[in-house]
Amino acid sequence: MDEKSQQILEFSKIMARLASYTSFSAGEALALGLTPTADLQEARRWQTETSEARRLLDRHSEATIGGARDVRRPAENARRGFVLPPEDLLNIRATLIAARNLRRTLERLAEQFPQLAEIANLIEDCPGLVTAVGQTFDERGEVMDSASSKLANLRQQLRVAHGRIQEKLRSLVNSSMNQYLQEPIISLRSGRYVVPLKAESKGRIRGIVHDQSGSGATLWVEPLNTVDLNNEHRRLMLEEQEEIERILAALSQQVAEQADPLQRIVARMAELDLIFARARYANEIKAVEPAFVEWQPPAPPKPPKHANERAKWQPPPFSPHPGSTIWLKGARHPLLDPESVVPTDITLDTETFILLITGPNTGGKTVSLKTVGLLALMAQAGLHLPAVEARLTLFENIFADIGDEQSIEQSLSTFSGHISNIIRILAQVTDRSLVLIDELGSGTDPTEGAALAQSIVSFLRDKGATTFVATHYPELKLYASETAGATNASLLFDLETLAPTYEMSIGLPGRSNAFAIARRLGLDETILDEAKALVGHKDARAEDMLAAIHEMQSEINAKEAAVRLNLGQIEQERAELRRRLANIEAERQKVLVATHEEAQTRLAELQEELRRLRRRLRGAVEVQEIEKELAELQEEQEALVPESAPVDRPVIDPNRPLQLEDIVLVKLLNTEGKIIEINGQEAVVAVGRLHMRSKLRDLAFVRREEAAVEMVSLPVSGGSSPGMELDLRGKRVDEGLELLEKYLDNAFLANLPWVRIIHGKGTGKLRQAVRRALQQHAHVASWEEGKDGEGDTGVTVVKF
Repeated sequence: MDEKSQQILEFSKIMARLASYTSFSAGEALALGLTPTADLQEARRWQTETSEARRLLDRHSEATIGGARDVRRPAENARRGFVLPPEDLLNIRATLIAARNLRRTLERLAEQFPQLAEIANLIEDCPGLVTAVGQTFDERGEVMDSASSKLANLRQQLRVAHGRIQEKLRSLVNSSMNQYLQEPIISLRSGRYVVPLKAESKGRIRGIVHDQSGSGATLWVEPLNTVDLNNEHRRLMLEEQEEIERILAALSQQVAEQADPLQRIVARMAELDLIFARARYANEIKAVEPAFVEWQPPAPPKPPKHANERAKWQPPPFSPHPGSTIWLKGARHPLLDPESVVPTDITLDTETFILLITGPNTGGKTVSLKTVGLLALMAQAGLHLPAVEARLTLFENIFADIGDEQSIEQSLSTFSGHISNIIRILAQVTDRSLVLIDELGSGTDPTEGAALAQSIVSFLRDKGATTFVATHYPELKLYASETAGATNASLLFDLETLAPTYEMSIGLPGRSNAFAIARRLGLDETILDEAKALVGHKDARAEDMLAAIHEMQSEINAKEAAVRLNLGQIEQERAELRRRLANIEAERQKVLVATHEEAQTRLAELQEELRRLRRRLRGAVEVQEIEKELAELQEEQEALVPESAPVDRPVIDPNRPLQLEDIVLVKLLNTEGKIIEINGQEAVVAVGRLHMRSKLRDLAFVRREEAAVEMVSLPVSGGSSPGMELDLRGKRVDEGLELLEKYLDNAFLANLPWVRIIHGKGTGKLRQAVRRALQQHAHVASWEEGKDGEGDTGVTVVKF
């Protein structure tokens, strides 16, 4: 890419803003040195990375660069044999931890963010380095005693020596000798502990003078009785420092062995930092991802197939269109205040690649040119663009000649400066170039300047370069309307406020507006009439026609805006209907879920009720026997009722108090029985030949005895005995429990006082299952393990 053009378009300012969003110096350096790419695959990959990073930062706040530092120089120093200071070692540890955490996060989210995960997978490990540094330094960066056994021993000796020195000196300070001291304090001078002696008391305390105060009134004296202790303390301090140096050297050697992976880790972290910075910057300027479009040069026209038509066919005029695409909707210059900048649409159709922009000064022509060039550079650098929609081709080079090129040092005028730059551009331009020229041909004679400008544009057209030119020359307006591949554009001007609107209108040349502005400002009409006459009839008529076209276009734009507004309202109504439909579906799903949950709850209640009923029914007889007896009872009742007599459905009165001999409905069995005993809130009811105990609330009055069909109530017979033992050995657990259930019911009905369950010892699973079942059985009063001679743990004795 042309560096001078990048400087003209202020691309370096964009990079400086991007660098402010990085997290550490390595990422900042990458941002400041970022250059646009001319490789389509690379540009698309960069854009995808930026999009993934925006989604990642929006959804996962834990994905950060963390405490990473640029430790490439310390790693290189370690490789060269230098001993690294604790600060560098701690920075290396923090960088490795940050890299490890970020890699794990992106690997976990690889399906959502594949491009970022691919970069994270390149982050290597430095085995043992994090642990080694962490075991050496504390949170303040001090080497810990546990760094080595020798260091721990030396520091223990230092503490003892320090304590002895302090004890000696404190005894001196607290003795009668303190009258010779300036203050009762202990100080450190040149690594030795001393006391402040008054200068006039010199010799009162025998010792070595190490220092003197600025006034000369105080001498810092090391007493003779502490010299040996200070010597020992000093020796231990030197040995401690030597041991610390040895530990740091060992760690530095470990860093040196992994210097290459460390440098690659920093490079990968810097790359991710740059991507995250692009994402943060895109969020800040409310940018969109641009779509890169393949170059699509127009295919040459094919002659007709039939010979007759081919003989008359003439190929259309040659079109040098390179196949570029510029489509920017709602584009904003990223360096201007987003609150005041006016978005503009810069869109070229498939037949246009040269745009000649005309309009008044301060109308926004220069900003429009810089916006096109800068957004193209940003897109090719992986940045999202401040626009509503962006589609671009990838340019191999972007050239710009914008601004004042006057140079006093080189004795060049504005015209000479511009021409020198344009000559340089024309020497390098190709059909894959984007060229932006402001005020082409200005600074010299208007006639010669217009001719020169038209020739330069023709040269660029023949080269196939996508070109944007801002000019005041009316000759170029005509050139654009008559030349294939070129078109006019203008920046609109509000005659009411005499201010530019900064809106670009493509397809129409700009109006001079000189007469209209002069009239608006109050210039005499006779002067205006004479000026129009001097311009010429054709020019005045052309200006009037252009004004009419602009007015017509404004009306069309207004109607188009109204249509868009109506479409927007229709879309809003459609979205509202979709939202309401979605809410209805969500409400339906909620009702279904609630119904399902209610059904599950009711089912659980019914299952619990069934279990309760089974426990209660075990107190009388098995369910099958009850059903059999009920069937027999029904047959007896039918035999007693004449066939011709209608059978009335019994009238149930649930509120009538119950008495002995009442015929009642047993709700649990849905059949009739007779009360033969009432005890508090319970009653014994005869159902056929069976007696059962029931709560009064589970009974409902039907009729008195005298109105009932006579029922025969028989006492419960004991039934046949199932035997005193049940042998379950060799049975599976579920099979054994089924046999146990039937056996216990039959034993209870046979009035057996106790029974023996033989389950064997084995693995103990059957024994445990049997005893759990006995604890829950309604008929079992207690159970115990078999005694000696009864089978020990292989037998359980059950009492009813």
